[in-house]
Amino acid sequence: MSEKFFAVAITRTCGSGGGSYIGKKLAADYGIDVYDRKLLRLASEDSGINEAIFANADENTKKTMLYRVSRHIYNGEVIPPESGNFISDQNLFNYQAKVLRELLERESYVCIGRAADFVLKDKENVLSVYLDAPYQWRVQREITRQGITRSAAEKYINRLDKYRNEYYVYHTGRRWKNPENYDLCIDTSSLGLDNCVELIKQYIKLKFNQ
Repeated sequence: MSEKFFAVAITRTCGSGGGSYIGKKLAADYGIDVYDRKLLRLASEDSGINEAIFANADENTKKTMLYRVSRHIYNGEVIPPESGNFISDQNLFNYQAKVLRELLERESYVCIGRAADFVLKDKENVLSVYLDAPYQWRVQREITRQGITRSAAEKYINRLDKYRNEYYVYHTGRRWKNPENYDLCIDTSSLGLDNCVELIKQYIKLKFNQ
């Protein structure tokens, strides 16, 4: 690989351990940054839009019907300031995507969610990973992690998975759980989270000679 830097784009189902553990440990082992909500600050700096406004747009999309009834596939553009949609969830995504692409020119990183596999799909120095686990395993993990009832854990997982699926489809036009979208698909319950980290590191070594 001729590129100096690499990125790991992680897509995960709720409760599989991808964001809360695997992504962060992977980043720590390589001494690189992990980006998830931190992208809000970077997108704010890049666009000049107050971070709190972007954060509100990010949260509000979870409460609306937007992703269920419409679609806007990311094409690399950002909405100009003179547009009425400059401060919107759509432009938030556009600026986050812009930041991710530019970051790869100057550093290696792990990105959790944000449809990063699609945003960076034309880059050779990117490993896209999909993390999942059987539903009941994920439910039990959330029961233990949050100290909540089974019913509450199921509701939590169902709500987040639904949102992530709709978010992904809206911005990419692709199916969220389609294995063809990813380089590596892992059942986190079959290996354990630490072994999943080691497996991804082996893949990075083979693909990027890191």
